[in-house]
Amino acid sequence: MKKYLLLFCMMALVQMGFAGTVPAIDHNVSGDSVVVEFGKSGRIVIIVDNKDDFEKLKLMNINQIIRELDLEEDEIDGTTTIVEIKKKDGTSKQVVKVREDGAETEVYIGGMRLLVDETGENTKVRFEPGLKRRSDPPFRTYFNLDLGVNNYLENGKFPTSDKPYSVKGWGSWNVGANWMAAQRISKGFYWDFGLGFQFYNFKFENRDFQAVRGDEAISFDQRSDVNGFKSKISASYITAMTMLELDFGKMKDNGKRGLRVAAGPYAGYRLGGQSKYVYRELGGSGRSKDKQATGLYLQNFRYGVRGELGVGRVKFFTTYDLNELFQEGKGPELNPITFGIVF
Repeated sequence: MKKYLLLFCMMALVQMGFAGTVPAIDHNVSGDSVVVEFGKSGRIVIIVDNKDDFEKLKLMNINQIIRELDLEEDEIDGTTTIVEIKKKDGTSKQVVKVREDGAETEVYIGGMRLLVDETGENTKVRFEPGLKRRSDPPFRTYFNLDLGVNNYLENGKFPTSDKPYSVKGWGSWNVGANWMAAQRISKGFYWDFGLGFQFYNFKFENRDFQAVRGDEAISFDQRSDVNGFKSKISASYITAMTMLELDFGKMKDNGKRGLRVAAGPYAGYRLGGQSKYVYRELGGSGRSKDKQATGLYLQNFRYGVRGELGVGRVKFFTTYDLNELFQEGKGPELNPITFGIVF
């Protein structure tokens, strides 16, 4: 199979050598052509439009090129570089590369990819024209969205259902919009940092309790005079964050197919906060809303740690506030925690 791959590579090199002057090729061989036939059906067609190109062709010796190829295989990943072009600045451009992994062989030629699979009884060959390998810029900026569910811990545990401020997971949303930047430190290792806006929503499991702003602290009053439909506390923050990220896919040249992990601190400043209670009068119809600015007793600053885990194109995140949601002595001792997905 390697002989056929080498022959394919040589055909591609000849084609690339005359790419600037070769017209579109159809199935009919023109008069200004050189046809090399081999085997029962093998054929190489070289189209020459002018005399100068024909003189260049006479100087080429494919057999000599094959004999003089100095193939050095990388014993670590099985990669063999066949042809490289040296530039004036000392850098090199890869033209042909062969990568072997057991019974699978990949050939990259310019923007094309040839895959030969010999794992089964029959050999499978797949050709992908115009394959472009994405580059990994040293610095980039991007925008992402967080969508998660909120809760909080009290003395290291989630509040039980008998507590008036116990949270209902469905409806306690966390929505965030972040503008981020990533600085590549080394291959697969990045420093991520950015600024974002986060909206916290804590929906109470017991909708008969309303968060009320008292003179000294926040209180949770049970409403027996109305039928409660919804009770919650919300707060918004502007947040700065920074993380160190390891991308194992980039380390192994697998793109986004690898595992990605990131972790780091964040700090935010509160923009607003309130409680909302939706109810209906006993024996009445229609719903009413009661909003109170309980933000007076929420912490103005928040700080904590954020972690991210990416698998393929899916990325999950979690955050945990190291300081409490309410000011000291103004409410229960609760540390917010969030789980969600990054878009």
